[in-house]
Amino acid sequence: MQYGICNLSIVSLRQNPDDTSEMVTQLLYGDHFKVLEQRKFWSKIRVAFDTVEGWVDNKQFTLISEDDFIQTESATKIHLSSDLVSFISPNNNSLMPIVAGSSIQNLELLKHIFDGNQIHSVQTKEKLIPTALLYLNSPFLWGGKTPFGIDCGGLTQMVYKTNGYRLLRTAQEQSKQGEALSFIEESEPGDLAFFDDANGVIDHVGIIMQDNYIIHAYGKVRIDRIDHTGIFNTELKNYSHKLRVIKKII
Repeated sequence: MQYGICNLSIVSLRQNPDDTSEMVTQLLYGDHFKVLEQRKFWSKIRVAFDTVEGWVDNKQFTLISEDDFIQTESATKIHLSSDLVSFISPNNNSLMPIVAGSSIQNLELLKHIFDGNQIHSVQTKEKLIPTALLYLNSPFLWGGKTPFGIDCGGLTQMVYKTNGYRLLRTAQEQSKQGEALSFIEESEPGDLAFFDDANGVIDHVGIIMQDNYIIHAYGKVRIDRIDHTGIFNTELKNYSHKLRVIKKII
């Protein structure tokens, strides 16, 4: 078994070993993973944080030892960048931007220097909404996890991750986490609301805000009204998503 770490800002993880293949998610700086299969130009990996599997270009990561992987996995202290955009100085003295939620635990291993704010501990639930607002108006991007493009599961995952909590990658996977609430009135800011399609498959998620509002990624990261029926789109003047369940994660 081989192991790797993302040493670049944002790297696409694809469904198949081809640049034109669907992007299933993104690796951010410092994400570590197991290499399941290595070919001449591409490697199939499993991300340690959320177990997502996909193919990454061999030029866009660096291999690490099993000991370094185990040490990273067993670390108890959080080391994450908290600014929407901050900078890494690689060993060639250039600057490389990284986004919020990037892991800066292995700076010494990568011989990089970090310049920016970071979090070292789990934050309170009250921090979730201010973090989510940092992504407001970010364009929707399938598989995206950054303010330059993000999907609904990526938004919720990154908001929670940046505050020290672990969510799975997709809305459907995240809906299996946490405690279900019976009524929307029981929810509080930071809880997750899940929505299903005509076939009953959960395909959307957003973060509950105060006063029956929700922040979610739909075309862009936006704020809309939410009630027992679902999300009422304030621009289209109709319901865009049907409510399935509300979950308390923390």
